[in-house]
Amino acid sequence: MRLKTFITTLFGVILIYSLTNAQKRTGNNLNPVVEGWYADPEGTVFGDEYWIYPTYSAPYNEQVFMDAFSSKDLVTWVKHERIIDTTEVKWAWRAMWAPSIIKKDGKFFLFFAANDIQSDDEPGGIGIGVADHPGGPFKDYLGKPLLDKFHNGAQPIDQFIFCDKDGQYYMIYGGWRHCNIVRLKDDFSGFLPFEDGTIFKEITPENYVEGPFMFIRDGKYYFMWSEGSWTGPDYSVSYAIADSPFGPFKRIGKILKQDLTVATGAGHHSVIQVPGIDEYYIIYHRRPLNETDSNHREICIDRMYFDENGRIKPVKITFDGVHARPLK
Repeated sequence: MRLKTFITTLFGVILIYSLTNAQKRTGNNLNPVVEGWYADPEGTVFGDEYWIYPTYSAPYNEQVFMDAFSSKDLVTWVKHERIIDTTEVKWAWRAMWAPSIIKKDGKFFLFFAANDIQSDDEPGGIGIGVADHPGGPFKDYLGKPLLDKFHNGAQPIDQFIFCDKDGQYYMIYGGWRHCNIVRLKDDFSGFLPFEDGTIFKEITPENYVEGPFMFIRDGKYYFMWSEGSWTGPDYSVSYAIADSPFGPFKRIGKILKQDLTVATGAGHHSVIQVPGIDEYYIIYHRRPLNETDSNHREICIDRMYFDENGRIKPVKITFDGVHARPLK
């Protein structure tokens, strides 16, 4: 009886250990791809390297810096610590999150939100860091927020920088269930009006909450966003397709969500396309099943596929992640 009890207890310990460590990076291609609590990842390619820029997932008053990660193959990641922080950005004092990065004229521009402002009377909003290397260090580009006011009801957070086919740069952003698109000046110092004289054009689709992302495939504009509450299990990603970056965007459906055998709260994502190839990966955060802390989120990567009509197939979130994919 004692032996049976011992074996049962040992099996339970091994099972708990296995479940816990299944949600930690083990040095190969398992999800999550990096150690630590991170969220809101933007994935991109610079040269022959993949890069991920996430939010450091912690209470707002501790979100005062950002790390980045680089990889040659989507599997082995190198951490670049504190590429920017609030000692460099004097107007930011907490809640630095959801970075978006673009390379232009030999410089790397890192857009971020800070302070989680709740009204036009509070200091904060969307700012920009600039560096000569994708791993930083980034310096405050403007010395003030690029955008510090609410327009069309959109909280100035969750910015995504999009370069259209004609070379025009746009910022797509917004929390509080509203999304705007603005034309960026060539030097990113401000905004340009549209032909009708407006600056902030709302493109909010059905069920939009936050976390916009856009890419072009086969001449079509794929617009993606997060739905639900970031603190809950129902956080998820949906999308629409249009003929221009201004829509109209009619919601097609949800393609990323929780799996009660893997993780909950799968959302706030980005997409990496292997340059020149119709091969796509979705980078997102999720919450392990055994975690109840809202900030305990981890970065994962899974493959994203399309059907014969160009629709995005629902993504299966996995522990396996992706195979090594070096860039040529």
